Amino acid sequence: MSREDILALFARRSAAWSAHDAHALATLHALHGTVASPTGGVLEGRAEIERIYGMWLSAFPDMIHKVEELVIDNNRVVELAHVTGTHSGEFFGVQPTGRRVSVATAFVMTIEDGEILHERRILDFTGVLVQVGVLKAKPV
Repeated sequence: MSREDILALFARRSAAWSAHDAHALATLHALHGTVASPTGGVLEGRAEIERIYGMWLSAFPDMIHKVEELVIDNNRVVELAHVTGTHSGEFFGVQPTGRRVSVATAFVMTIEDGEILHERRILDFTGVLVQVGVLKAKPV
């Protein structure tokens, strides 16, 4: 896949994030692709991948996924992004708190045949739980 093809794939990914479209996001993954996620464990297949996209988008319906940098090396891509949103829907059994969440993320991906074959998501999930009020943190 050329660099231009990968950039086009990530333009579609950005558009799907902006549209809050879990199905469109999942269709960018290979049919039997995998995602390793701190919020979902190891997800196998588009249906499971779509479920986790949907969970985040329903918990934070105003979510903004802002890509800060794409690093492309052949078929490997690292997407550094910043995610913000308001906890307005159930999130891991926690009722909406109305609190804002802001978290830096890194997505490490392998691209094959124009699709995301494997994705590893790196984010401070504990920090997200503190921000929505599920966990308490000691002041520094």
